[in-house]
Amino acid sequence: MAKQQRFDPQAVDRARGSARPKTTGPATKTPGRNASSKGRGKSGRPGGRPPAEASPATLGTWISAARPATLALALAPVALGTGAAALLMPVWYDHWVRALLCLAVAALLQIGVNYANDYSDGIRGTDAHRVGPARLVGSGRAKPRHVLVVALVFFGLAAVAGLALVVLTQHWWLLAVGAVAIVVAWFYTGGRRPYGYTAGLAELAVFVFFGLAAVAGTTFVQVGTVNLESWLGGVAAGLFAVAVLHVNNLRDRVQDRAAGKRTLAVRLGDMPSRVVYALLVAAPFGLLAFYAVFYDLAAYVYFALFAAAPAILIVITARTAREFVTALKLTLLSALAYEVGLAAALALVVQAGVGAST
Repeated sequence: MAKQQRFDPQAVDRARGSARPKTTGPATKTPGRNASSKGRGKSGRPGGRPPAEASPATLGTWISAARPATLALALAPVALGTGAAALLMPVWYDHWVRALLCLAVAALLQIGVNYANDYSDGIRGTDAHRVGPARLVGSGRAKPRHVLVVALVFFGLAAVAGLALVVLTQHWWLLAVGAVAIVVAWFYTGGRRPYGYTAGLAELAVFVFFGLAAVAGTTFVQVGTVNLESWLGGVAAGLFAVAVLHVNNLRDRVQDRAAGKRTLAVRLGDMPSRVVYALLVAAPFGLLAFYAVFYDLAAYVYFALFAAAPAILIVITARTAREFVTALKLTLLSALAYEVGLAAALALVVQAGVGAST
């Protein structure tokens, strides 16, 4: 059995020019072409072109590249926004068509972002340093233009669903919000200066669009206003989304630094980044106290700590990429359990006829 890959988070601090993490076994395979000055992507970043000898991508590979697990970050905030909206409706499913359209927009945008990131990072050569799951373009299993077309198709489908939602609600200014969302999604890793490579900007965008905008926007299109429960839920969802991004960047900290990505994890360093992750995951449970005071069923959402607490412990002590991947999955599970559970708690209160918005 091959030994598990290990890397030293301080490796780049000791040798800034090194582009390869330390390993203790044959589990780590470096790209066929050296990711150094011999080959550079279109933006001048190291990495060069992906290997040409890789086998073609299968349907399963394409589905995997869509990263279905990350859909939790798109769908859970919509559920929470619907639960908050239910507090202002006689029956929580009064606007179920609008809720489904919100789900469609969120899911399609998330998948489009994932494929767009695959394309942009792949042609730039950044994925030559990945220690996580292989990408379509970075591994050479799919042509860049094919991945780009798929990304654009999903963005287009999200735009169609968003347009239907605008027509249904007659809030035409939401067209501008949707256009901004697509632009932000593309330039996360696309363009000459992707903001996803800059510490702080990526986290801010994720917090706003996967948190505040997703939850509050879902509430607004259903009831025409946003209550306090929705705003606080947006903050909690945003914190979880940033935590997912941050633990992913923690896993790739050494490799990202070699590739020129100045993520928050790269800027902060190893242990401070682990502490920041712990705070990001713990903070939503502090906000949950507000809901527990006013809504009895909300207290049950604290069961999400059964996934969140181990995730924090793993990140604080992790030494291998696989451990960070496990923490990433637990963080997604925590976000899903927290947001869907809280949405159910709010909706069930309304169903019982005792709900009252603050």
